Amino acid sequence: MVNQIKGLSLSNTVEQGPGNIVTDMDGEKVMLSVAKGKYYNLGLMGGEIWELITTPTSITDIVSRLLVVYDVEQEVCEQQVLSFLSQLHSEGLIETNI
Repeated sequence: MVNQIKGLSLSNTVEQGPGNIVTDMDGEKVMLSVAKGKYYNLGLMGGEIWELITTPTSITDIVSRLLVVYDVEQEVCEQQVLSFLSQLHSEGLIETNI
């Protein structure tokens, strides 16, 4: 079981950071960070995660919701979600309760 990646753990809550513009492009979410002046392709799954964190949401809840939709092992889902959110956090695109 995955416990933590780069300071984020399943018990943390996350939410979208302010100042990002997100749009759909060919079924995937693309984000512009106004503060950084950078574009990010969130992809299909990343776009779904982004939609789930409009308000503070526990990472455990995100994983639970994705497991209902996708045929994926829980441990794999946990690792992928933590890895994705860790990347967003390191770029300053999300806020956490760390």
